[in-house]
Amino acid sequence: MAECMDPIATTAASGMRARMESLDMLANNIANASTAGYKVDREFYSLYSDAMADDNVLSPVIEKPWTDFSQGTLQVTGKPLDLALNGTGFFAVNSPSGTLYTRNGSFQTAPSGNVVTAEGYALLLTGGVPLRSQSSSPMEIGADGSVKQGGIVLGRLELVDFAVGALTKQGASLFGPVGGATPKAAISTQVHQGKLEGSNVPSAESAVRLVSVMRHFEMLQKTITIGSEMNRRAIEEVARVGQ
Repeated sequence: MAECMDPIATTAASGMRARMESLDMLANNIANASTAGYKVDREFYSLYSDAMADDNVLSPVIEKPWTDFSQGTLQVTGKPLDLALNGTGFFAVNSPSGTLYTRNGSFQTAPSGNVVTAEGYALLLTGGVPLRSQSSSPMEIGADGSVKQGGIVLGRLELVDFAVGALTKQGASLFGPVGGATPKAAISTQVHQGKLEGSNVPSAESAVRLVSVMRHFEMLQKTITIGSEMNRRAIEEVARVGQ
């Protein structure tokens, strides 16, 4: 049965599957174009010989999506708890599943006094201690992550960095370590108070790419339709000759 599979339809179907994965990825990127600290997902393709088809038929598949951690543009907000990072580091936050890392510096004060993310995860100081407001005075956060409030030093933000490929996405702007990867101090990363880092999604490029992938998908659909029609006509001709 495997030997009778149409190699054109098999390759086209594999291409459609790869394009569907690309469409999902591109749609998610565009949806998060305005999410602070969001890092764009990208993909690269590989060709594999399909074991269910002829040996000469190569099927395109997405080898592995990867995250582009390039710096986003810093945008001035003027809010004391909006923090942007310039450099390769990450903020550390305390989630129910353990410490996670983010570039989204849109923080707020919870009723408990803790400074938290939109998800309610506490922003951590060095030593794993949550940053907690001690008064109604605004916090002053230095470029090195040092935090003061009303002249009192509260600590220093836990700013960390990871090796390439050591983080995986845990949502739109949160990351978790891969395989027990350990962070190192982000020495060269600077904190900018009153600013947010915008996403690094190239909106125009992503929109053009989305249209292109959709067109490819439609062409592959037509290829399968044409291939099926050719097979149907071939069967009819064989039947007619055999009569």
